[in-house]
Amino acid sequence: MTDAAETVHDVDLTIRLTEAPGAPEYSFRLVADEGTAADATTLPDPAAALAALREHGEEVFFPQPGPPRLCTQQYGGPQVAVVTGRYLGRSVHCEFSRTDGCEIARWRAMAPLLGGTAGGTGAS
Repeated sequence: MTDAAETVHDVDLTIRLTEAPGAPEYSFRLVADEGTAADATTLPDPAAALAALREHGEEVFFPQPGPPRLCTQQYGGPQVAVVTGRYLGRSVHCEFSRTDGCEIARWRAMAPLLGGTAGGTGAS
């Protein structure tokens, strides 16, 4: 018999989102197995978050080395999100921000996981 505390899920991620320096922190959790969100999930739209993970998770959480990226020098806002936990058996610790064009693109790709919709921040 396995203790519930020892259960390992396909996806078990905690998302900590701050809208601005010194602002309150919002915390969400995504727990899923075989593409289905578990009861412990607190994200507003877990199905959209799982779809974003299927499409972008590997490349965002575990990027392959390559040539330096050229990013537009535009500022998208002070929001910061930190994602920690496990994704398909691998440890995740990833920070998202909106400090330049590349970071804004990462944020938009993973917006449902960060608690919102593309371009949104997730806070209510």
